[in-house]
Amino acid sequence: MSALWTSIAAAVVGYLLGSIPFGIVIGRALGVDPRTVGSGRTGATNVYRAVGLPGALGTLLGDIAKAAVAVWLAGRLAPAGPAAAWAASAAGVAAIIGHNHSLYIGFRGGAGGTPNAGALLAIWPAAFLPGIALAALAWFGIRIASVATLTMSAWALAAMVYRVVALDGPPGYLLYGIGQLVVVVWALRPNLVRLLRGEERRIELSRDALAGRHPR
Repeated sequence: MSALWTSIAAAVVGYLLGSIPFGIVIGRALGVDPRTVGSGRTGATNVYRAVGLPGALGTLLGDIAKAAVAVWLAGRLAPAGPAAAWAASAAGVAAIIGHNHSLYIGFRGGAGGTPNAGALLAIWPAAFLPGIALAALAWFGIRIASVATLTMSAWALAAMVYRVVALDGPPGYLLYGIGQLVVVVWALRPNLVRLLRGEERRIELSRDALAGRHPR
């Protein structure tokens, strides 16, 4: 299979896996569809608003895992070398697109932050923990989910540029670095407008939410 067709196959697999709506599965299991709460998104932050911290953590792990598995499978499809970088990048970006525009729920979804972390984990594990730490600092410190998502995205781009330019890595990784940033920024267009206006919603770290009671 040529590098092009391998990357296309990896993207299809990535999209289908990325489309799995863990937020809805977990939210409904706990009694609330996250699409009816807050931003209406299916990612971990809105699941937190809907059903609290335990459900959000389950969604976080599921969304990270689906993208990481997509990238891992892409590595099994592609031969070692530059083709593997293109396939992994295609799978990672497609998983984020699937999360944001899920085939299974009418092309709705989240903003891409957690599957982006999963893709980064599989593409370059050394960059994962610093990215998570920076995003967590924004999530808990600034308490604005969109800033945390953008922080992870900016870090992923910087990590890929460093890997390709400074470490002479395969240029295919730039597809992931640039592609994920474009997908995330596109998803966060309304949030960026609110950020510029100083109207972006902050995350409420209430006792009810942390205990798993429906905080709304």
